[in-house]
Amino acid sequence: MKLLLDTHILLWAISNDARLPEKARKLIEDEKNEIYYSVISLWEVEIKHLAHPDAMPVTAEELAGFCEESGFQKIWVKEKHIFALNGLKREKTALPHKDPFDRMLICQAFVENMMFITHDSLMPGYNVPCILAV
Repeated sequence: MKLLLDTHILLWAISNDARLPEKARKLIEDEKNEIYYSVISLWEVEIKHLAHPDAMPVTAEELAGFCEESGFQKIWVKEKHIFALNGLKREKTALPHKDPFDRMLICQAFVENMMFITHDSLMPGYNVPCILAV
């Protein structure tokens, strides 16, 4: 199975953070799964690092290096990922969620037939079947 990691899952995985849910850890460690990270996550990390280096001590360049060392595969942004944003909707009963990084990551996972692994409880409120909240 192809798995695209949400930014926080990615950061927890590469730092062996105790906040990484066991279910996520098992999926990442399963050799049958292909693990992907997005340049969108690199962008998100760099923006947060520049704004608050104490809260986000890792740079995008460092994160990319850790991901490569871990054997994770990079996914680039394609036009079709951007175009998919138009069809991404929230369920009527779902709480609001407007994070542009998350929305783009979801679209990448959906378009590329991947499962999007997240620990964000707001994510399952989208109209796509590719979100796996752990």
